[in-house]
Amino acid sequence: MNALLFLLTSLLWGCGALATKLQAGVTPAAWSVSIRMTLAGLILLACGKIKGVRLKLRAPELLFVAAQGILFFAVAFIAFYEATRCMPSGLAALVLSTSSLFAAAFGRAMLGDPFSRRFAQGTAFGLVGVAVIFLPSMGTAQHGSLLEGFAWALLSSLATAAGTVANSRNQRAGVETFAALGWAAVIGGATSAICAMLTGEPLVLDLSLRYLASLTYLTVGASCATFLIYFELVGRHGAARAAYVFTTIPLVALILSSLFEGLHLDARIAIGAAAILIGNVIVLKRKTTPAVIGDLSRNSSV
Repeated sequence: MNALLFLLTSLLWGCGALATKLQAGVTPAAWSVSIRMTLAGLILLACGKIKGVRLKLRAPELLFVAAQGILFFAVAFIAFYEATRCMPSGLAALVLSTSSLFAAAFGRAMLGDPFSRRFAQGTAFGLVGVAVIFLPSMGTAQHGSLLEGFAWALLSSLATAAGTVANSRNQRAGVETFAALGWAAVIGGATSAICAMLTGEPLVLDLSLRYLASLTYLTVGASCATFLIYFELVGRHGAARAAYVFTTIPLVALILSSLFEGLHLDARIAIGAAAILIGNVIVLKRKTTPAVIGDLSRNSSV
């Protein structure tokens, strides 16, 4: 079951990288994120209402749910949208995969999550794979645009990691999943709209079939469904190990980039992909259950 959850997350978000690329153009990134997250949040809250879960947040819960919304659902996604504007979506997804390393560091500093030698070894393999694939591409693209895209993607990685840790704290505190994700997405949508207004971005809606189709997929498949799956992984494995799924997402994104964006797949990409998969196996193969999983399953308060 855990392997299936990792696979679904990788496929849905891997396809989402290309769908994000398709949204670039008429509608500014911040407004696209605002529309997507607001719709996704309302859908999640409606599902929670139907299931009869508690949607009202207490004051201490609201603080960390807001942090999750601002970091994960606003900053991370705006940055990733901007990254795909500057580089192929597959390369942007590669940079995003470093969120596993940042999540491990943030999780240890903020929540005391364990940082095992096995995780360090697996992450090292993943990062080497990313480097093998990405670094040679620095000389094959327009240097300025690629550096800008790298900076945006790195910011997305940092915000994703921090938002993941905030969600891990919310789960430990017993916040209902639908409530946490729904309100966080709505807050992320509102934050994105504020960012767009502060930067003077006009609200221009793209009514093309390409934009509307990609928006539908990103809202339902790559947001509602994948958020629930991903944060279920956070609950089971902790923030660091769940975020390692971002080292497999680029494999899907790279294949799609080669098919639809003209990205050439060669031997170095195959070698890098193999290193990423080996790292994934190392991280997931545990002989003992980490203490953080037991803590999360008991929903202990912080």
